[in-house]
Amino acid sequence: MEKDLVEYIAKTLVDEPSEVIVNQIEGEKSTILELRVAPDDLGKVIGKHGRIAKAIRTVLSASSTRTGKRYVLEILD
Repeated sequence: MEKDLVEYIAKTLVDEPSEVIVNQIEGEKSTILELRVAPDDLGKVIGKHGRIAKAIRTVLSASSTRTGKRYVLEILD
């Protein structure tokens, strides 16, 4: 579910939604979500001073509180 949430948010922000890829790596206590977008859209996902990336992480954190699992978002270039 959190993977779908990150994918949805990223696709609404970028110019090329077909290039958005989210990989989920399961860990024991945490799950890593790797977000990959087109090179031209990287700035749109990160935002000025990382504000958009921080907002996505905040929404992800709020969404994951009911599952008790920790999610980490990594934005790959």
